[in-house]
Amino acid sequence: MKMERLIGILSILLQRENVTAPELAEQFEVSRRTIQRDIESLCRAGIPISTVQGAGGGISIMEGYRVDRTVLTDPEMQAILAGLRSLDSISGTRRYAQLMEKLSAGTGGLVPGSAHMLIDLSSWYKTSLPPKIELIQGAIEQHHTIRFTYFSPKEESVRIVEPCYLVFHWSAWYVWGWCQMRKDFRLFKLNRMTGLTSGELFEPRPAPLPDLEPERVFPVKYQVTVLFDPTCRWRLVEEYGADRFTVAPDGRLRFTGGFPDADSVLSWVLTFGDKAELLEPEELRERLGVWSQTLADRYRGRD
Repeated sequence: MKMERLIGILSILLQRENVTAPELAEQFEVSRRTIQRDIESLCRAGIPISTVQGAGGGISIMEGYRVDRTVLTDPEMQAILAGLRSLDSISGTRRYAQLMEKLSAGTGGLVPGSAHMLIDLSSWYKTSLPPKIELIQGAIEQHHTIRFTYFSPKEESVRIVEPCYLVFHWSAWYVWGWCQMRKDFRLFKLNRMTGLTSGELFEPRPAPLPDLEPERVFPVKYQVTVLFDPTCRWRLVEEYGADRFTVAPDGRLRFTGGFPDADSVLSWVLTFGDKAELLEPEELRERLGVWSQTLADRYRGRD
């Protein structure tokens, strides 16, 4: 934990001209005394750090200083480089590869030869997604609003948002920001946006980090029970894990789980065709029966 904190402090000092001990203590949730000891440790490691007391003072690092390879262990450097590679997989550029080359200067074969972790965050939407990410990144850095048409299960609407964070979660990309329509912070999925443009300057406001707990973003409304054919085991394991179902006496797989809305339940069950039977809740079982009859009528052979 101390090594991670030291690397974090060094990263902040390399990005900012001056920072105070109370700021670092709050950032890393430790005491000022702990920060002072960390600064002493960095100095002993050969990093030129100066501290100035009083108003306008603080902690700073000598201009032009470069991170020496000895500050980071091989596994730590590998983790950093794997993360940088993953960012290039999104943008389709070599921007982060170039930064990787700077970080690994003088490290011999560390980068090309001994990499054992590859992270590819690119998606099926390689044409449409990278331009959105680039535009939103620029808007966040320059404090410009973004405007887009947004498609949600409830409505289609035009939104103007003051963007704060790009978020990769649940295998998809989102932007977290202040929605001028809702007068609150909201999470928007990039794949549901069209007509994305950059807008006017805005004054940044204090922004809380998004609460990404599934229970908060997708509150459970329906607890369901479904019986699956044994051939569906691989998919249940992949999507929910082996502990979310049991084997019934007849060999079928009994699954229980929570869903945020009825459409999510019904559309998911239908993707299994005739290899799934929705048992509970009864109201959704009845609705699925109506859907099935409608589909049967629609696809019944024509005269």
